[in-house]
Amino acid sequence: METARPSPRRTGLITTRRQALAQPCRVATSRAAAQAFLERKWARELDYRLIKELWAFAGARIAVRFAYEWHDDARNWFRSYGNENWEFNEAGLMTHRHASINDLPIKENERKFFWPLGRRPDEHPGLSDLGL
Repeated sequence: METARPSPRRTGLITTRRQALAQPCRVATSRAAAQAFLERKWARELDYRLIKELWAFAGARIAVRFAYEWHDDARNWFRSYGNENWEFNEAGLMTHRHASINDLPIKENERKFFWPLGRRPDEHPGLSDLGL
């Protein structure tokens, strides 16, 4: 099955060369390291569907909450959820990213994110609409 995944290369380009991509036990401090991290992450998170919701913003900082559903190669399903904080420089490049992510095992019949792979359709309910 062909799957649409986020592009680690394209995502890595929104960061400055010295941006810190931080998650528990994982820190990338360059574009190349961020791209390699994302390639490994998204290679194991199959059929990935993501919803983000703006939480707050001020100046060059943005906070979002998110949830995404995915399965591993053994078809074990997960809903990963948490918060991200981003800071951007004057050129619009991300200089800092801090994320707190929890992976919750779910049964396939507990999934809530149903749309064709790729960008979430505008009419699909958001996190608050889904009670998440």
